[in-house]
Amino acid sequence: MTDGTARLDHVVLWVRDPVAAAGFYERTLGAQPLRVAEYAAGTVSFPSVRLNEETILDLAPHTMAERMRMIPGADASAGHPVNHLCVSLPPDDFDALRARLAEQAVAVSELSHGAFGARGQAKRSFYFGDPDGNIIEARHYE
Repeated sequence: MTDGTARLDHVVLWVRDPVAAAGFYERTLGAQPLRVAEYAAGTVSFPSVRLNEETILDLAPHTMAERMRMIPGADASAGHPVNHLCVSLPPDDFDALRARLAEQAVAVSELSHGAFGARGQAKRSFYFGDPDGNIIEARHYE
C-alpha cells in the first residue's frame, strides 16, 4: 500500500476441504497457494491463496467456526459463504476507525498483534460487525 488509501487485505471463505479449495483457486484464477503444506501438517489453522501482491483469500475449514469468537455471534458465520472481510488501513486511519466505532457504540474486539495477512504479519488488528451481521476486520501493517 503505497498511496495511503484503504485496500482489501483478505476475505475468509468457509470451505469443506481447504487443500482442494486452494487447488481450485490455483487452477481457475491462477492464485498462488500459501501455507498449504503447513495446513496439511497441522501447523497452521488454514491455508490461503494470493490473488495479487496485496490481497489473499483465506480458506477456513468449517470445523474452525466454533473457534470464531472475536465478537458475539461470529461463531454462527459458518453457514454463510464468507466468514469476514478485512480492510488494511494506514495506522492513523486504523486508530480513527476504532474511535469512530466507539463513538457510535459499535462493539469491537480486543486488539490482536501479529496476525497473518496478505502482507505478512500485521502490527495490530481488531474485528467489528455491521448492522447486517457481517464481520469486518481492520488492520495495519506499518
